[in-house]
Amino acid sequence: MPEKMQVLGSRKGLTPAVQNYTMVNVSDNSGAKEAMIISVFGYRGALRRVPYANVGDLVMVSVRKGAPDVRKQKFKAVVIRQRMPFRRPDGTWISFDDNAVVIVNPDGTAKGTEIRGPVAREAAERWPKVASLATLIV
Repeated sequence: MPEKMQVLGSRKGLTPAVQNYTMVNVSDNSGAKEAMIISVFGYRGALRRVPYANVGDLVMVSVRKGAPDVRKQKFKAVVIRQRMPFRRPDGTWISFDDNAVVIVNPDGTAKGTEIRGPVAREAAERWPKVASLATLIV
């Protein structure tokens, strides 16, 4: 990826999964435990339509629970799991047990050093530096 993070926005055809004000789990060891999505990068919607994100999208989160040094701060994050079922091009449907994100730095690398739980293949293909920390790619 170039110096700035590549933002492609939500892809059409995918099920709207997580939107603004959705509480999500943070699946890395950056110190944050739970966060709230406050914006979706690259979303181009209509007037009064709530922005939504899917697996692999870049979002801005506000940390609600976690270590004192990261609480009440805003970070960029990548959605790695979503509860809403979505369809893959081969026809299979997939969903996860929770909505989860990984906090990333401005260059696209994860802030933590490990990722707990599975990572969707769509997120791993779009964010290879995040995928390198994943223990399981589904």
